[in-house]
Amino acid sequence: MAAHALAELPDEACGLLLGAFGPDESARCNRFEPCANEAASSRVYSIGGRDVLRVDRLAEAEGLDVVGVMHSHTHTEPYPSGTDVAQAPDPAWHYIIVSLRDDTPMLRSFRMIDGAVTEEPVVIVAG
Repeated sequence: MAAHALAELPDEACGLLLGAFGPDESARCNRFEPCANEAASSRVYSIGGRDVLRVDRLAEAEGLDVVGVMHSHTHTEPYPSGTDVAQAPDPAWHYIIVSLRDDTPMLRSFRMIDGAVTEEPVVIVAG
């Protein structure tokens, strides 16, 4: 995700997360599918319908779900902006933000439900 974010500079990068939802509203992300930012902007992102359809089909073929979305912030902290909260499409999804504000990319994950933002832990499992 960080590599995709860096490659897309100066624009925000985005992509969808494939995996499985857990019984406790958690999710396991098996893989990240980079998508094009149709907004071509350093301030907002938009995943186009073709990428959404491509990733939906990929997830279905592999018995996975789309469990969330990742996007980058090019100059700000990894925290959802008002625009991020307003356009959060699915309350079941997990929203990962990769910030490129500092020398080292920083990744954080959030749930956004009915305008409320809650940070959640990210656990990286080797293997």
